[in-house]
Amino acid sequence: MSASFDIWKMLAGVAFFLLAMNFMENSLRLLAGRRFKLFLKKQTTNKVKAIGGGAIVTGLLQSSSIVNLLVLSMVGAGVVRMENALSLILGSNLGSTLNSWMVVTLGFNFNIQSFVLPVAAITGIGMAFINDESKWFLWFKFLFSLAFLFVALGFIKDGMEGFVKQTDLSFFNHYPLIAFLLLGILLTAIVQSSSATMALTLSALHTNAITLSVAMAIVLGSEVGTTFKLFLASAKGLASKKRVALGNFLFNMVTVIIIFLVLQPVNHLITAALQIKNNLVALVFFQSFVNLGTVILFFPFLNLLGKFLLKRFSDKQDESFYISKVPVTDTDLALEALENETKNLMSHVIDYSLDLFDLEESIKEGLTVYKDFHNNSTTEKYNYIKQLHGEMHIFYLRLQNATTGKAETERLNQLISAIRNTMYAAKNIRDAEHDIEQIRNSSNDVKYNFYVQSGEKLLNFYRRILVMLNKETMTNHFEELTAVYQSITTGYSETLQLLYKESVANRVNEMEISTLINFNRELYTSFKSILFGLKDYLLTAREAEYFDSLPGFIR
Repeated sequence: MSASFDIWKMLAGVAFFLLAMNFMENSLRLLAGRRFKLFLKKQTTNKVKAIGGGAIVTGLLQSSSIVNLLVLSMVGAGVVRMENALSLILGSNLGSTLNSWMVVTLGFNFNIQSFVLPVAAITGIGMAFINDESKWFLWFKFLFSLAFLFVALGFIKDGMEGFVKQTDLSFFNHYPLIAFLLLGILLTAIVQSSSATMALTLSALHTNAITLSVAMAIVLGSEVGTTFKLFLASAKGLASKKRVALGNFLFNMVTVIIIFLVLQPVNHLITAALQIKNNLVALVFFQSFVNLGTVILFFPFLNLLGKFLLKRFSDKQDESFYISKVPVTDTDLALEALENETKNLMSHVIDYSLDLFDLEESIKEGLTVYKDFHNNSTTEKYNYIKQLHGEMHIFYLRLQNATTGKAETERLNQLISAIRNTMYAAKNIRDAEHDIEQIRNSSNDVKYNFYVQSGEKLLNFYRRILVMLNKETMTNHFEELTAVYQSITTGYSETLQLLYKESVANRVNEMEISTLINFNRELYTSFKSILFGLKDYLLTAREAEYFDSLPGFIR
């Protein structure tokens, strides 16, 4: 067996380990559902309960990532105070060490392969015959991932042992410990899993490739590296989420610096004073010691840290171009800002809709969107639109209380109707996203041609919309809006009649024709919604009322 083969076997083990962790997180995220969220929410009444709750849930779920992301969601929703969110994070970090205890106890001290291989085989084969939307599938997936995790650990151990036997690693002993600390940071940042870093470190320690002090330095680095995942998850989120991510980084960074400065005395405490002679157990104990030390160190200062973090990052997000820059007390300016923001919202919804169909960029030149919006994924675009809509709704409520004039109130009501309908348009097209993906990639010519034709209809529709949106001073808005409305009324009816024709029905099955009919409805409902939004944005209140009386085609 060559050293090269052993390296690839070890790296394959790392890949399998990460895949198993990913499977486990996905299955547990769906299995946990509302119960764990409610449990975490109930634990936030005080900091002590929050730490305990975070540790318990992480220990049960075997993933600090799930808990930390749940904490970000609750902070973003405003249901958890900053200091209690930080307490949950502290508890989660402590609970994550249970995974290491499980690995070192079962993965290194027992021949667990003989147990996990049958579990992996039965559950893996079973998943092929179970409905992937059932609870049984999720439980099979969890058990398979748990078994597969130990299979992966076996690959890492065997690869590491073979590599160490054929390679002289003594020259690494000349490197300072800080180099291994940085290695732990880099490795964990790359693989996005401190558990994988721990498995590699335990395997290296098991084969005497590294000393306990070196292993401790790598583990310290992994404590910093694992915070980057939370930074990534909060990067495009609310300021409150970024504060939690920063708090998690400060927890780990400060503790790591302190422990690293006294690493040798801590090593002596564990191995000599506490008489833990098994290096693998000593390393996992060290990891738990570090996280428990973080809890003890920061618990008295959580309120102060919370206040410090609240001053970091601005609550003013880039989602709104106009309304964040004016006070509602100046009702004239505020109303004008809301009008401009309504146009801004429409532009983003149009861009998002075009993007779902991968349509040409030339039409987007007439859109005013924030600079990075074009480069975002469709999910990121939709989340941005939702956030902007929420900000506009809150601004409307505040402005409503400050507005007293009849004309201003009437215009304000028109604008909120335009905002609401524009958001409906985004939601309609979002609901059709799965169908769009399905018919775009279909080998059935009828379905694919329907996708192409739908994209052309959407492109032509929004070309006409943009003419009106960008030329607000034109005098024939009502006539043009009516003409567009009549064209989409006719288009919807004609497309529906085409789908009901026997010549089409005979070339697609029952599920496919149902998909096309539902997709057609979502598409034209989106057209109608954006058109009604534009109607309230452009027309007078009397014209808008008359427009509303036009015969409907989708009810």
